[in-house]
Amino acid sequence: MAKIEMELSDRVENDIERMVNQGEFVNWDEAVEKLLTQGLSAYGPIEEESEELGGDMFQQSVADQQDPAMRDDPSDDEYTL
Repeated sequence: MAKIEMELSDRVENDIERMVNQGEFVNWDEAVEKLLTQGLSAYGPIEEESEELGGDMFQQSVADQQDPAMRDDPSDDEYTL
């Protein structure tokens, strides 16, 4: 397990101490570890699914396009008023 040293603001230190005293965590180390884990999961890596979705949307719009010269219906070429 890695060891780190950091400085915390008084507010953060007091909040962690309060949570430990209220029994939300067994001790200071558990509190810091779980809070860091939750924070990291909230800012975790971006899912590749969102990137793939953008690519699929682009491919779909290109596939939906049709060359006007390739149309089967000749009546579409006439102008009407």
